[in-house]
Amino acid sequence: MLAPLLALAQSPLDQDIAQIREQVRFVPEKALLQLQQMEPVARSAPALTRAEFLAQLSLAHRSLGKHDTALALAEELYDFGVKQDSKAIMAKGLLIKAYVRSAMNERQISHELALEAEKMAADTNDLVLRVQTTITAGQSYAEQGNYPVALSRLQSAVEMAHQVENDKLPLASALNALTLLYTQMREFDKAWETLGETFEVTETLNSPGRMAMANNAEYGLAVDTQQYKRGMRALLANLEITRKLGAKRMIATTLVNISDVNLKLHDFPTALRYAQDASAAARDSLDEANEATARINAGQAYIGMNKVAEGKKSFALGMAYFEKIGDKPDLQALLAEYGEALERAGDYQGAVEAYHRERQISNEMFESSRKKAVWELQEKYDTEKKKRQIEQLSHENQAKGAELTARRLQQRIWWLLAVVFALAAVIVGLLYRKVRQANAQLEVKNLELKAQSSLDPLTSLYNRRHFQEYMRTHNQVERRGANGEDIVGALFLLDVDHFKHVNDTYGHAAGDAVLKMIAESLRIALRETDMIVRWGGEEFLAFLPAIPRNGVEEIARRILSCVSSQPVPFQDHMIHVNVSVGFAPFPLAPGGSPLPWERAVNLVDMALYLAKAHGRNRAYGVRGFSNFEETSMEAIEQNLEQAWRAGFVDLTLVLGGMPDEPPPSNVVPLKSKSGN
Repeated sequence: MLAPLLALAQSPLDQDIAQIREQVRFVPEKALLQLQQMEPVARSAPALTRAEFLAQLSLAHRSLGKHDTALALAEELYDFGVKQDSKAIMAKGLLIKAYVRSAMNERQISHELALEAEKMAADTNDLVLRVQTTITAGQSYAEQGNYPVALSRLQSAVEMAHQVENDKLPLASALNALTLLYTQMREFDKAWETLGETFEVTETLNSPGRMAMANNAEYGLAVDTQQYKRGMRALLANLEITRKLGAKRMIATTLVNISDVNLKLHDFPTALRYAQDASAAARDSLDEANEATARINAGQAYIGMNKVAEGKKSFALGMAYFEKIGDKPDLQALLAEYGEALERAGDYQGAVEAYHRERQISNEMFESSRKKAVWELQEKYDTEKKKRQIEQLSHENQAKGAELTARRLQQRIWWLLAVVFALAAVIVGLLYRKVRQANAQLEVKNLELKAQSSLDPLTSLYNRRHFQEYMRTHNQVERRGANGEDIVGALFLLDVDHFKHVNDTYGHAAGDAVLKMIAESLRIALRETDMIVRWGGEEFLAFLPAIPRNGVEEIARRILSCVSSQPVPFQDHMIHVNVSVGFAPFPLAPGGSPLPWERAVNLVDMALYLAKAHGRNRAYGVRGFSNFEETSMEAIEQNLEQAWRAGFVDLTLVLGGMPDEPPPSNVVPLKSKSGN
């Protein structure tokens, strides 16, 4: 998030704080010394000056990683605003707390504080503060993935910033944030247009730090549009600026980015050199995030230079940071890149392990999202249920009132007794009918809720929960068909190849279109009696309860062919995708004892990773087991490929074809190294 802006300086002390403000962002260690020197005077200054001083003091500590001190100062700022009954100061306090919480990786709390600050600032006359809170609110929505609202906020911030007189800093900040959002949204034409305006405004500020921020925006946009040379020029210009400023953290960030561009250009020695420089600069500035990223870049460079052991070590050191802060989206993306690097280097076992961890995180994120959706649906249902109960209680109270009236009438007017009983019977009958109708509606709602909780909302396939419930009661047995062939069940697990590339290139809407296409392809390739499940993220599972044993490979071939032959139309593009598949007959019975379905799925999952690690657009199947008395299921599950090479597992390979040609029909039985 961006640091807050200061309204136009008036007093000499205001001017001093305004000059320090830029140093807080770029050279916080120098800014902190100056702020501490003026602290006695600033704390006794008028309210708005004191508030801006506390804001900058908090941000200086935040930039240096002293989050506890920064948060305490932000709380002090907010409390000061409460005592002064100043919404402007309270809004600034909330905004600073949002920045500190963001630095502490407490994103949800940060977003809530930012939106509260925006709402409070809207009731003030501080236009600069309103611009900044609107920018931060927009960035919060963008971090949540809500791009339409984020875009509306940042466009509004730009409009407000144009109204600020004699200060272009708010406009430069708003335009820079809007450029970054357009880049995230892959609206590249608008991003380039906005970037041009950003540079025009920034050049009038005569601020090296702000020019460095604009250069960073240009770098990100150039890389996303594969203009690597332009991105490199922006980074090298930034490196010169940040070194003159002495901005240690920005130096580290720039070096990391230069390393990343060289990785994309496959210049691994240069990438390694800049990654090592970045790591040293990050350590010097106590910047854990940049140090971790630099180590990951160094790891990829080592792997690219075929120094796999050194690469793994460096990568593990970098990944430890992202594991510590629990940043699952970044972990998933990094593991996918790591797996691809190991795959290119020929370390298939390492690639399988990376893909396995990446898939596990993807499943955790998917499951968390699904649980949230089900919880929201359940909450909505509970609210409607309470409403119905209140309405029913109201009807019951009306019935009781009618009954009391009937009793009084019975006591007073004997000759109306028959009429009262008749009236009561009618009321009871009506109430009974309404209760039956309410119960029927409740039953329908329950059925709807059950159906919705069993289906994936995007693809309308069954979800993992439904499959798990089904398998708890399913008893699969092998039997003989009418023609004497073995009839078995079968499990197929498939994963979209290079799905991250689809999302990065065309956007998440294109990714959703691809997932819908694959769901439809599976419906075409399989039978209505087969269960098709969205297993998690870009992963699908199919369970076929009854097919000939010798037809399992043909199903795998059909799945590969059906998906690769269906390009996805999206905007002006035709997106071709393939899948990798792991499969096996079910039940599997190593040593004569059938495996539980969970372990069978795990084994198929490992076969899928082999397909991804050995080239993608193919299927690996587990046919059976050999010499099982010499091994164990635990050993096989630990390393499927090693178990195959040792002759304990029989595998089969089905190759997929190119999208514009029919896939090969041949199935390749794989022989282990031992000849089994």
